Amino acid sequence: MRSDALRARCSYRALPVNLSDFDFELPPSSIATKPMEPRDRSRLCVVDRSSGSATHEVFCDLPTFLRPGDLLVRNDTRVRPWRLCGRRKTGGKVECLILQLRGSEGEGFVKPSKKLAPGDEVAMEGGSITLRLLEQLDGGHWRFELRAEGGDVSAALERHGRAPLPPYIQRTGDEDPTTDRERYQTVFARVPGAVAAPTAGLHFTDAVFDALAARGVEIASVTLHVGEGTFAPMRTDVVEEHRMHAEEYELPAATADAIARTRARGGRVVAVGTTSCRTLETCANDDRTVTAGRGSSSIYLYPGRPFRVVDALITNFHLPKSTLILLVAAFAGKDRILSVYRDAIERGYRFYSYGDAMLIV
Repeated sequence: MRSDALRARCSYRALPVNLSDFDFELPPSSIATKPMEPRDRSRLCVVDRSSGSATHEVFCDLPTFLRPGDLLVRNDTRVRPWRLCGRRKTGGKVECLILQLRGSEGEGFVKPSKKLAPGDEVAMEGGSITLRLLEQLDGGHWRFELRAEGGDVSAALERHGRAPLPPYIQRTGDEDPTTDRERYQTVFARVPGAVAAPTAGLHFTDAVFDALAARGVEIASVTLHVGEGTFAPMRTDVVEEHRMHAEEYELPAATADAIARTRARGGRVVAVGTTSCRTLETCANDDRTVTAGRGSSSIYLYPGRPFRVVDALITNFHLPKSTLILLVAAFAGKDRILSVYRDAIERGYRFYSYGDAMLIV
């Protein structure tokens, strides 16, 4: 296990930062509710930190902006289909997002909370799964029990569960869930455990990886099971006061070795998404290498915090006043990122999980 104390060996002084400084107006038309097809035809904004320039490309051209000897690090977590839709006996709709599951008992968000009470039972996904509410917890969470036809809850969730789409992507609840289940998943997803997708990875295709290999770019993986820590809203305007929920990670020895090789040959470490970035920085050493291991990370990167491993970042366009935009602003600079965001809105870029991408070098 790697402790926060060990990660804090590199001292820093964070300047006071107000969350309200990271607010911006986003027209509803800018929010992507459907994925781009094919995946790699999303737009790509390439931001150069040294020159301040931004160019506008297509994601399939990503390999041309990386160099031979660079290392691309991706998060290979696999999203679990842990979103359930159902109806109360009165006909009202109920949604459940499972955050944790131990056998048949779990915790998560259940909506609408105000119309539900402990002891209520709700038929989910056409009655294939029954949700029994046990206890309402803090922060809109519930503790509940799941029962499934045939008795195997995990198998029933795999058959009938839906992709855990964020709330700004609206679905009727009566649609075929299989499309989002396939599309809200990276093509390299391997280790089940996430309740949200590492969305910067959604743009990649096998063809893009083939082109990266031909370019001489090495590929490595980490695992961070995206959970509430990544998407929980911030509830304080004083950025430093926010605390991240812990998320489980693993950084394999092969990835640590790949980073050491990259440093030796003068290449760059390119993180695919904020989750890969946070995993790398969790395991960072002072010599800009990493130590392999697994554990629980609550690392929080915001303006004033240093980056010790990541040299370039691939990311989507994020929610205002979120930990995600704070991380990106910490990496590239607040004024530059907010300027890029304003320009992207004017140019019709698509925002959020199913939206377009940005490469920051």
